[in-house]
Amino acid sequence: MTPTTGPLPPFDVISGALTDTGLRRRVNEDSHLASFPVFLVADGMGGHEAGDLASAAVIDAFRDFVGRSDVAPEEVAEAVQRAHRLVQEIARGTTRGAGSTLTGVIAVQQNGENRWLVVNIGDSRVYRLLSERLEQLTVDHSIAQEMVDAGRLAREDMATFEGRNVITRAVGGDRSPADFWLLPVVTGERLLICSDGLSGEITDEAIRAGLLTGASPAQTTGALIAQALAHGGRDNVTAIVIDVVGGGIHPRLEDTTGGLVTSEPATGTIEVETVPSRRRRHD
Repeated sequence: MTPTTGPLPPFDVISGALTDTGLRRRVNEDSHLASFPVFLVADGMGGHEAGDLASAAVIDAFRDFVGRSDVAPEEVAEAVQRAHRLVQEIARGTTRGAGSTLTGVIAVQQNGENRWLVVNIGDSRVYRLLSERLEQLTVDHSIAQEMVDAGRLAREDMATFEGRNVITRAVGGDRSPADFWLLPVVTGERLLICSDGLSGEITDEAIRAGLLTGASPAQTTGALIAQALAHGGRDNVTAIVIDVVGGGIHPRLEDTTGGLVTSEPATGTIEVETVPSRRRRHD
């Protein structure tokens, strides 16, 4: 159990994290960080030459936040820009280029309150289970997602779509800003952060069932990854599960939704907008 410290009332989380190379890959290009207040997954691209280096560099851009309880949203925006620069530097030394997804949550302080800042570039995902309802908090930056939004592909067919691995934004890529959402911290919520090696192998319904078992975060990550391997294990697979066990808002008394946030790369500032997200719910 990891309590926060500092000027705001603490909240308590328990987390578990696990990664696996999968059954068809020789190198694990996923990287992750699960140490309060930072819970992130990065899925590298660039093959054995650079994919693992790219994802590791993305995670390294956020390591200075570990152990802090006073991270500001603007600092996260600056870390995203730092990650872009680090991956671009790696790419310049390769023949195939390099890139990475980035997704996860960071506990921040915003307007005198503890908040989760959800960050996403690419097609790794953040889910939230609250009162038995599963919600995908992030929106994939992928050709498959664009086709779903256009009504040309059913969501349940995304995992088998031929172009499922083609993403439209990546850390290190041009015109690849991050999406941010600010969310309240809710006692009793369970968060899942995963690479597409998990979400591409098992359905959202299977993910929901796995999160509902009542097992510990560490046990749950192991069970979910085992399912992904049993379904083919075509890719590296990484999962982080976080339980908020105390100190958050009550889910019945206050709003548990959040706002889409924009960042300005030149300044690192973050502004909250009242733009509805396209998040997916599975009851």
